[in-house]
Amino acid sequence: MSPYPVGVKEFWVYTALRLLLFVASFGIVAGIWGALAEDAPIFPVLLVALLVSGVASYFLLNAQRAALAARVERRASAAVERMRTKEDDD
Repeated sequence: MSPYPVGVKEFWVYTALRLLLFVASFGIVAGIWGALAEDAPIFPVLLVALLVSGVASYFLLNAQRAALAARVERRASAAVERMRTKEDDD
């Protein structure tokens, strides 16, 4: 049996959506920057895209972040309960 029974789905969904949001932000920022300045330097575009995607993910991915946090909380509580049970048995 896998040590991660179906429980990492929330992690992968949230991570994939964050990555997709960053790539989309990068494309939009690079396109706007290139249209306005005819040249889009990669480092500043990356920084702006990172900032934009971070702020956007705070609002747009709230449900996915909450699902991930709930899953982590359940796993942590289960691990603590197993440790307490083991201590009581010893």
